Amino acid sequence: MAEIKIENVVASTKLAESFDLNKIVEEFEEAEYNKKKFPGLVYRVKNPKAAFLVFTSGKIVCTGAKSVENVHTVINMIAKKMREHGIPTLDKPDIRVQNIVASADLGSELNLNAIAIGLGFENIEYEPEQFPGLVYRLDEPRVVVLIFSSGKLVVTGGKSPEACMEGVDKVRQQLESMGML
Repeated sequence: MAEIKIENVVASTKLAESFDLNKIVEEFEEAEYNKKKFPGLVYRVKNPKAAFLVFTSGKIVCTGAKSVENVHTVINMIAKKMREHGIPTLDKPDIRVQNIVASADLGSELNLNAIAIGLGFENIEYEPEQFPGLVYRLDEPRVVVLIFSSGKLVVTGGKSPEACMEGVDKVRQQLESMGML
């Protein structure tokens, strides 16, 4: 059983009906806002580490968190800080995980050419001249697994840590059943 390591969780929520980004950039000294370059405000927190994109629509995107729990923690932290600065927020925002990126190590070298043939070409992209990994799109769970010859995997597109783990397990089982692991 390969362990997964969550590298990044991206989540979004509507935190208010609207935000005055100029007020937030005045109140939050670490905030960055240049609407000529990007329509949202960027705000980073260190503990737990995460970054926010805050938009005038009241929506925010949280990225860089290492767990779903950290996403909830930092979103509650930014909401509390906004309220402390007189910026109203919704009490119970609906936080939705959009994407989880995780990594795993199968612990052995892999022959990607043989794997590409063995898995069939319907759900596979493998062009070693373009990218050193094999891209494997799973239907269930709905994730994309990048498989590298080193035995390392990167899972993306998961909506939960369980979906990422299930994707890794499925790949491992398929490789074992083909005698490639």
